[in-house]
Amino acid sequence: MMRYEGNEKLADETACAGVRADLKMCLLESECCRLDRKTPRQCLQDNSVPPECQVLRNTFYECKRSLLDNRQRFRGHKGY
Repeated sequence: MMRYEGNEKLADETACAGVRADLKMCLLESECCRLDRKTPRQCLQDNSVPPECQVLRNTFYECKRSLLDNRQRFRGHKGY
């Protein structure tokens, strides 16, 4: 999870925005994107990303899924 200093905030304040930003930065900093010059989408499709990014991808999926699941309305959105 990224830490923001002071009054820094994301421009996107929608649900799951924090998880999306962390996943994006994790993918862009991975060897697949930096050294192989692939796009983050290609890296995810090839499964050539580190385990930390895989965990963030799963967290992002669960967060988006909780937006559609009516049972989750009362429990709140997953993610941060």
